[in-house]
Amino acid sequence: MDTSQDHERVGNEDRIHKAHYSPPWANTSFIGVAGSSGSGKTSLAYAIIRELNLPWVVILSMDSYYKRLNPEEVKAAFANKHDFDAPEALDFDCLVQNLRDIKTGQKTEVPVYSFEKHARLERTTTIYSPHVLILEGIFALHDERVLDMLDMKIFAEADADLCLSRRLVRDVRERGRDIEGCIKQWFAFVKPNFHKYVEPQRNVADIIVPRGIENKVAISMVSDRVHKTLTQKSRMHQLELKRLGKYSEDAPLSPHVTTLDASNQIRGINTILMDPVVDREDFIFYFDRLVTLLVEEACNIGIGFMPHTVSTPVPGEKYAGLCSDGEVSAVVILRGGSCLETGLKRVIPDCRTGRMLIQTNARSGEPELHYFSLSPDISEHKCVFVLDPQMSSGGAALMAVKVLLDHGVQEDRIVFVTYLAGRAGLGRLMAVFPEIKVVCVRVEDDTMKDRRWVEEVYLGC
Repeated sequence: MDTSQDHERVGNEDRIHKAHYSPPWANTSFIGVAGSSGSGKTSLAYAIIRELNLPWVVILSMDSYYKRLNPEEVKAAFANKHDFDAPEALDFDCLVQNLRDIKTGQKTEVPVYSFEKHARLERTTTIYSPHVLILEGIFALHDERVLDMLDMKIFAEADADLCLSRRLVRDVRERGRDIEGCIKQWFAFVKPNFHKYVEPQRNVADIIVPRGIENKVAISMVSDRVHKTLTQKSRMHQLELKRLGKYSEDAPLSPHVTTLDASNQIRGINTILMDPVVDREDFIFYFDRLVTLLVEEACNIGIGFMPHTVSTPVPGEKYAGLCSDGEVSAVVILRGGSCLETGLKRVIPDCRTGRMLIQTNARSGEPELHYFSLSPDISEHKCVFVLDPQMSSGGAALMAVKVLLDHGVQEDRIVFVTYLAGRAGLGRLMAVFPEIKVVCVRVEDDTMKDRRWVEEVYLGC
C-alpha cells in the first residue's frame, strides 16, 4: 500500500474543502500622485482624503524609499552634491514589494528615511488593512511594476517658480537646509531631472490636475470614482459571506468545535442567564462563572504541556508534573469581548491581551475593522484565544482570525472562545479556517440574530 500517495490525496482533499475568504481590505485601491518637486502632491493627497471622508485611507510617501548611502555619498549629500531627484536614488524593489503585500491584504513594513541624517533609520512603519492607499512622489508613475498596480494615476501640475518657492520653504523649515544649497540643488539636479524623468509621466496619467488643492472639480472626480469602487467591493464581500453560508449550511459541525457538556450546573446557569428579569449583578456573577469553565476547556484543547519537575515543601521530595510549552495570549473583540476578560483572568491571571474593534456597518451589514492592537511577538505564542461573547453570522470572527494569520499566528494555534454561536456562522468560520478550534456553551440555528444581548446586559448598555 502506497501510504505517501494516500497522504497526498488526503492533503489535496483538505485543500479542496477549505473555502476561500478575502477580507474587505484585500485588493486595496491604489492612487498614484506624481509631479514636480513642490507641485503640491502631498497637499493634493490630503485634499483627496478629506473629500473621501473614510477611516481606512493612508498616504505612502516615496520619500521613505531613498536608498542607503555609503560614506562618500553621505558626504556629498551634506554638501548638496548628491542627486536625490533621479530614479536611481530610490529603492523601487522595496516599494514594489510593499505595494504587493498591501494589495493582497498582508501586513508590510515601510522604511523610514531621515533627511537630517541622510540615512535610512532602523525602525519601520507598519501598514495593514487600508482600503485606499495614495502613493505620492515625483516618481509615483515611473516604474512599470508600480503602474500595473495603480487603479488611478494623477499628475499634479504647477508653475516652475511656484514649485521652487515651495521647495525652498519646505527644505529650510523641515529639513534644516540653507537657501544657497537648495538653489544649488534645484538647478543642478531638480530642474534637469524634471524634464528628463518627471514630466514624461504626464503621458501615462489618467488625470492631470492643475492648481492643486484649488481644483475642487478634479478632487471631487477622484473621490466619486473611489467611492464607486469601494461600494462595489463591499457588495462583493457581502456576496462572498452569503456564498460561504450556502457552502456550509448542510455541512455537519466540525470536530474542532467543542461545546460544554450540558451538565445540571451549566443548564442551571443558562436558565438564570436567559431569564429576562434576572438582576444584572446576578447575571454578571453567573456569566463570569460560565466563562471560567469556557476558558478552562479552551486551555484543555488549545494549550500544549511538557514534563516539569519541582521540589515540594517536603524536604527531599519532588513532583513530576507538567507546565505550559509556551506563552498563551488572548485577543478581545471589542467591546463585547471584554465580558469574557474576568473569567479569563481567573484562569490565566498574567495572560497578555490584545484588542480588535470590529463593528457591523448599519447600512450594509458588513463587518468593518476599525482598530487593532496586538503583541509584537504574537506570532511566537503557542496559543491565542479570541474572545467574543456571541457569534451570529461569523463575519467578525472571519475578520479577526484573518488579522491574526496576517500577523504570523499559525491557524492551529487559534482558539475562538464564545458563549453563544450560530450554526451558520460556525459553518462559515470552519469552512474557511478548518484548523482553528472553537469552544462555546451553546450552538443555535438562530442566535437572536443581530441583537448582542449578552453585552447589553453585562455592560449595562
